[in-house]
This record gives sequence, structure tokens and C-alpha cells, in this order.
Amino acid sequence: MLDHDAYVSLTARAIAVGVGGRELSAVEVADAALRVIAARDGAVRACAAVWAARARRRARAVDRAVRGGARLPLAGVPVVVKATEGRASYQSARLLAAGCVPVAAGSVPAGRTYQTWGVTDRGPTRNPWLPDRAPGGSSAGSAVAVATGMVPLATGSDGAGSVRIPAAWCGVLGLKPTNGRLPPRDRAGLNVGGPLVRDPADAAAWLRVVTGHDPDAVAPPVRPPRVVWSATLGYARTEPEVARVARDALGRLVAGAGLVPVDRPPVRLTDPEAAWRALRGPDGAAATAARAVNDARLAAVFADADLLATPTTPHPPHGHDGPGERMTTALTWAFNLSGHPALSVPAGTTVAGEPVGLHLVARHGEEALLLATAAALGAPGPV
Repeated sequence: MLDHDAYVSLTARAIAVGVGGRELSAVEVADAALRVIAARDGAVRACAAVWAARARRRARAVDRAVRGGARLPLAGVPVVVKATEGRASYQSARLLAAGCVPVAAGSVPAGRTYQTWGVTDRGPTRNPWLPDRAPGGSSAGSAVAVATGMVPLATGSDGAGSVRIPAAWCGVLGLKPTNGRLPPRDRAGLNVGGPLVRDPADAAAWLRVVTGHDPDAVAPPVRPPRVVWSATLGYARTEPEVARVARDALGRLVAGAGLVPVDRPPVRLTDPEAAWRALRGPDGAAATAARAVNDARLAAVFADADLLATPTTPHPPHGHDGPGERMTTALTWAFNLSGHPALSVPAGTTVAGEPVGLHLVARHGEEALLLATAAALGAPGPV
């Protein structure tokens, strides 16, 4: 039997290798995941539903397929699926075809209003670091499930930061791919599926099986990547301590990954809120002009640099009463409009122990650079 400590230390890649090589069975991995969920979910309420019987049936089918010679790139990997995505979404279907085993639905906010915490029939989803705080949303339960070791991989979707924000506040990695890598989940083309993981290599595996893009096949850069830092993008009200923690993490990347800071004029985008809301509303044409301004300014940034770094959110996790007037999405939704790939990686914590994310943005199609850079910070363990 796969014990608790052994299971929570496994990456998705390690599970797939073990199940594919028949050193592990998908059934024993699914059973271990379900035991960890049973032990931990009562405290954090990450799961809106647990699919124990269905998961075991699916795991038995994966084991049969492996015994029959099938080569499944994510054989036996247990996943939590964002509740609003379900098992029939595009990314879920691709993950199932790759051998994944859905074990639970990750909690999401109630209703249609944007919120930064999940809801279950047992109460709100809690931040695993600070239970009196929200975990971020809307992929709330998915981030908490990964952070607490329930699963190594969970699905999310990101229309304004809904993968990256919970990743930042729960101390895991969250990737928004380049818009168009997979079919959008909204008519505006802003909402794209993405993974939540603890190991950058698992995000690479997600990219391969869901989008067909293999970041490992991309040639490494011929020179050290250049990076530009912006605490505010020219408009966000970023709290100084959050900016400091994220900037310190960037400093570690400069030292450890060889990034080269670029001295250029400050990044000054137009606040994307009006354009984002217009594009989601009945008159999407009203967003065209504001979108064009930021596209031009970002093109100038990426003419000088390979990466743009910011904090993921301008403030730390708020309480379960909500963010008040703080705009949690201020630093993320510009890149849903522009389509650039973006990754939140754990940066550290404030003095009060609040998790902070470092937000890395690359040129269109350059997810490989984001993941290679994140690898230099290492993979966080479960909370």
C-alpha cells in the first residue's frame, strides 16, 4: 500500500512513470489520493464532490490498459477537476485520454459574481496556509488540493487570473497558456484552461497532453533571458511588502537562473478593467482601442526583454469577508486581454506568513521559457 508520506511527495511525472512501468498501480495511487482527501479536506474544504467509486473504476481501467501495452503519458495520475470545468471539458477529456484519474471536483465561487474563494455545502474553502483567509479564485479548490498534497495536478481556468491568483495565495504554480493554445471557455476568448501543480515539469506534461505543445522540444535560448520588473504595471495599487517579496524572488532567479535585468523606462499599461469588462459584455468593439494601446506597449517591452515580472496580486490573501475595494485581478487580467502566457510561482511569504506569488509573463507561445525559469526556484512541497 502506498503510504501517506510517499504519496504526497510524488509528482505527476513520477506517478506516470511508476504506473506506466507497473511499479505502481493506478488503483493504489487512487486509493492513496482518496485517503489524503479524507484526512485533509475536512479542514480546508477543497472538494465540492469526491468521486471515490468512479475514481477506482477509472483506475482499474487504466491498469488494464497498461497491462495491455498502452502507453499513457499520465497513467494513473489523480487529478482534481475544477467544478465548472467538469469531466467533459476539453482539457479534462485530453487528460483522461492521457491516463489521468479524476478523484474530485474542486470548489469554485457561488453564483456568477467574481469571487476569490470557493464554496462547498460544508462552508467556504480555506487557505491552507492561513485558514482565516481566502485561497483565491475562481480555481479555489484546485489550488488548495494541490497545495495540501491531495493531488499533484489539478485543472483550472483563467479568464482574469483565476488560475494564477489561487496559485499565488496557496503557494503553488499556476499557468495561463497563450490564448489559443486550447479552445477558449468564453465567447470573448479570454478564458483559457490551465494547470495548478507543485512541479514545473508537471505543467510541462499538462501542456504536452492538453495542447500538443512540447516545451521540452523547444531549443534553449542562445543567451541568458532578459527580464523587466514592474510592481504596478503603471496603474495597480500594489502593497509595498507584497512587491518586496516578489522582487526578492526575482532576485533569486537572477542569481540562480542567470536572468539579466533590463534597464528601460517603467512599464506603463492602461488599466485593462474597462476593456476587459467591455469585451465580456454585449459591445466587445468598445474594447478595441484600449486593447490596441496595451498591445503596442507590451510589444515594446518584449522588444527589450524576454520576460516581464510582477507580483501576481497587488495584496495578500484577504479574509472570508471579501477583498473590499482591493482589485485582486489588477496585475493578471491585462494578459488575458493580450493573450501572453503567464505563470505564477511561489515567491515566499510576508512577515505575517501570507503567501505571495511572482508573476512571469513571456512572449506569445513561449511557455517553455516560463517553465524553465520557474524550475530554477525549485518545486514547493505540500503544506
